[in-house]
Amino acid sequence: MPTRADILVTGANGFVGRGLVEALLSRRKRLRGLYRHPDKAVDRRMEAAIGDLLQAETLMPALEGIEAVYYLVHSLHAGKDRFRDLDRCAAENFVAAAERAGVRRVIYLSGLGQRGRQLSVHLDSRSEVAEILAQGSFKTTTLRAAIILGAGGASFELLRYLVNTQPLLLDSTLLDTFCQPIALADVLHYLAGCIDDERTAGQAFDICGPEVVSYRELLERFARIAGNVNLFLPVPRIPPKLVGAWVGLLSRQNSGVVEALLEGLGNEVVCQEQQIQTLVPCKLTPLDQAIALALGESRGHPT
Repeated sequence: MPTRADILVTGANGFVGRGLVEALLSRRKRLRGLYRHPDKAVDRRMEAAIGDLLQAETLMPALEGIEAVYYLVHSLHAGKDRFRDLDRCAAENFVAAAERAGVRRVIYLSGLGQRGRQLSVHLDSRSEVAEILAQGSFKTTTLRAAIILGAGGASFELLRYLVNTQPLLLDSTLLDTFCQPIALADVLHYLAGCIDDERTAGQAFDICGPEVVSYRELLERFARIAGNVNLFLPVPRIPPKLVGAWVGLLSRQNSGVVEALLEGLGNEVVCQEQQIQTLVPCKLTPLDQAIALALGESRGHPT
């Protein structure tokens, strides 16, 4: 009889979850994926559990025998007026169930930024979830990332849409805000590495790429690598809701997600510490290479 899984991956079909499953399976980890719908559980290399973090009664079977959980879920697609409450509810349901099941460790992928510093609703919600998870009796490892560069990621796909389809980009002083993007492969390295290093248990780490750039420079380098030329058109500040609706109308992007991401433009997302490198060393992917790799992965995907 095969050995039962002892690691649960929530969001196993998501942008980060799919890559993480591959990384963990390559390390011969015994995995179980949490899926809301049976038709999504198509990976036969690991166990599947059907459950929903918003429905507390479905969680105990999924957590049976599990020692560690990757928490990779959020509700941004529900829209600005709902996602924060949904994310809070999901985290609280999870903590209660994980404590009853005797889960030992949780690894959570969050966003950079500290609560109380006028964060966007999105970033503040990600920090709030980290606080809720930290209250559990298990040990939580929180990895805080800025923009993750990988095909399928919400931030990356928004950048790709803008530079590939818009000859004129709306200029704003918000584009002078600094960020520190990180390649998806490097995020996966840190996530997978933490499970094997007990020194990371109960700790929080910033994870970032090797370069700090303004959002304006990021767009310019993105366009150059994609082979496009975009002109910046100075305009008065336009509400993120209006831009989100416009992008959502003309593309496959979710307008609520776009709005939430644009609201975060005024928040600097730069690493304040690099302790993770001493525990889980990573040869960081250069920014231009990370952009090129993500663009290559996304070829053929509609914008």
